[in-house]
Amino acid sequence: MQNGQVIDLLEKPQSQPKIFELPLKILFEDQHMAAIHKPAGFSVSGNAYKTIYNALPFNLGKSTEPDALPWPTPVHRLDNQTSGILLIAKTKTAQIALGNQFKNQTIQKKYCAIVIGKVLTNGKIKSPIEDKTAETDFEVVTVVNSLRFGHLSLLNVFPKTGRTHQIRIHLANIDHPIFGDKLYVEEKMLHRGKGLFLCAQEITYRHPKTSKEINLKIEIPHKFESLLLREQRRWLHYNKS
Repeated sequence: MQNGQVIDLLEKPQSQPKIFELPLKILFEDQHMAAIHKPAGFSVSGNAYKTIYNALPFNLGKSTEPDALPWPTPVHRLDNQTSGILLIAKTKTAQIALGNQFKNQTIQKKYCAIVIGKVLTNGKIKSPIEDKTAETDFEVVTVVNSLRFGHLSLLNVFPKTGRTHQIRIHLANIDHPIFGDKLYVEEKMLHRGKGLFLCAQEITYRHPKTSKEINLKIEIPHKFESLLLREQRRWLHYNKS
C-alpha cells in the first residue's frame, strides 16, 4: 500500500426477506432501534414466512445511519406463544450494544403470567437449566378460585438470566406451570385454546446511541383479565348453587 491509495470495501449483497405484511404496534422507533409489541402465535424468526423478522420491514423504516443494517433485526427472542415487548436493532452499533446489555444482564425485564395453583408468597427460583445457572424472581399480584384448577395466580415475573424457556421451566419446577403451556403442563391439566398466558410486559434498557435509560411497558393482555374474571364467576356461581 502507498500513501494516497483508496480502498473500497464492498458489502456482500444480501437478499431482502420476503415481506410478511403483518401490522405491528410500534412502541418506540428512531434511526438506531425500535421496540414492537409482538403478538402471540408468531415466531420471532426461523425457516418460515410468517415470522416477526419478515414483518419488520413492513412496519419499520430503514435507518439512514452509515452502519444501517440491511433490514431491522431482533436482538433477543420471545417464544412463539409469548406476547409482549421485543427490541429491534436498525444499525450494527445498536445490535452490538443491545446484545451486550442482554449478555451482561443489565436489561431489566418484567413478565406477567397466570399460573395454575395458589401461590402464597413472593419468591426466587435458582435452579440450573441445561447445566447453566438460571434465576427468576416472582411476586404475587392476585389469586382467584377456579373450579377445575383449584386456584389460578397472576404473577409478575423477573428473569435475571435469559435461558431458553426459563420462566416456563422454573414455574413448572415449583408446581405452578403457566396456564396454557403445552410443554410443561401435565396432560390432565392442559387447557386447550387461548394460548400461553405469558407476556413480556415491561423492559428497561439504555439507548444504544445516547445511553439514556428507557423504560417501556404495555397493559396486561385482555385475555388475562377475562380468564381471571371468568374463573372466579364460575366458582362463585357453582358455590351459590
